[in-house]
Amino acid sequence: MTYKKLIKFYSFFIVILFIAVFGNSFVYCQDVTILNINNPSIRKIPLAVPEFKQFLKGAEIEQDAKKAQNLLRDALNFTGYLKIINAQAYLANPAETGIARKDIDFLDWTGIGAELLVTGGISVDNDKVKLWLRLFDTFDMRLLVGKIYTGDRKDLRIMIHRFCSEVSLKLTGQRGVFGSKIAFVSRVKGKKEIFTCEFDGFNPQQITFHKSITLSPAWSSDSEWIAYTSYAKGKPDIFIKNLKQKRGTIINKEGMNIAPAWVPGEFALAASLSFSGDPEIYLLTGKGKIIKRVTESRGIDISPKFSPDGKNIVFVSRRAGSPQIYIKNLETNNIRRLTFEGSYNTSPAWSPNGDRIAYVGIRQGRIDIYTIGIEGEFPVQLTSVAGDNEDPSWAPDGSLIIFSSTRRGGRSQLFVMTAAGGEQRRLLSFKGEQTDPDWSMVNN
Repeated sequence: MTYKKLIKFYSFFIVILFIAVFGNSFVYCQDVTILNINNPSIRKIPLAVPEFKQFLKGAEIEQDAKKAQNLLRDALNFTGYLKIINAQAYLANPAETGIARKDIDFLDWTGIGAELLVTGGISVDNDKVKLWLRLFDTFDMRLLVGKIYTGDRKDLRIMIHRFCSEVSLKLTGQRGVFGSKIAFVSRVKGKKEIFTCEFDGFNPQQITFHKSITLSPAWSSDSEWIAYTSYAKGKPDIFIKNLKQKRGTIINKEGMNIAPAWVPGEFALAASLSFSGDPEIYLLTGKGKIIKRVTESRGIDISPKFSPDGKNIVFVSRRAGSPQIYIKNLETNNIRRLTFEGSYNTSPAWSPNGDRIAYVGIRQGRIDIYTIGIEGEFPVQLTSVAGDNEDPSWAPDGSLIIFSSTRRGGRSQLFVMTAAGGEQRRLLSFKGEQTDPDWSMVNN
């Protein structure tokens, strides 16, 4: 009996065993498969991404077929909840046999442990690309997602990522990170400027040119605006910039104007201003007009971030002596302290689903990232390897956290990890020092 036949012979029993052991990894809702990406003990789902079928021949289409396969593999692997199976284990090649359901022997894929399969086809004609992309559940032998995309060759990456968003929507109920962007601070000739890049670090672009100290970028809910702090005029002021249009405003009240944070779904933001004495948190319009004062206490109040529904705000205060994290209900004005462990906790970031807050804590001289429930329950340390780990920001679907770390050579660089602290890896190779990442909440 050949190896391939032997694999098929035992595949039926593997399927039965898999369902018995791992049947609770998915939640089946009618014809929709939902994967709980917020589960800290999530098991990565094995996925096969074989070669694309080329519907025309030539060096150009061969090059694009390989590029499309690599883009797809890299993007799905980036999620942290999918595991790409090594191509050397594949028993079939849809590029030769066909990419439709009728062409697939699913035992070829269940036999190597693939629970999901993506097949792709491509044609290229006069710099125009057409893609056929399908996601299959190999154990149920059913099509989960089927899409056809057409566009210019230069838009191949965009088309692949749109399909990845459809895959994420089918598996998790959310579109994932594939159209999102990240803003961050990087040094340019000794000065700090704001840059943006795509979710995976691709295509970094400088968007400020103040030749000064520029900090704390914050995306608006629609990702059309960025607010940030800059010393361009000699003191810390807040600049509000529209990325598509040449317009914006500056909040430059007396004293410090720092730490902007947008109100979810509104053209308004919170910031820490010191024109009245100690830095306090204020609510402002997108044009810089004060709406109301949010905090009033002895000691510094800074680093505001809103809950996803905009009804609560988390911030850092020294009102008890050391920097600690507090939550204020904006409807009742009730304020409660969230962190009690450690004498220094700062940089809070509210998760997109509203149940946890990431923050930076100092324990025994080490700077690390933690998460905690919004009632103060279940604090979890996420980083512990080496270096200083700071500036956490959540991905739009809550599955990943980006942060800065000095773990490599003592220079701050951007890293990404799962929401449970796993899969910690560097985001991009970039000159200078990178800090203050902020992940957009919208897929563009």
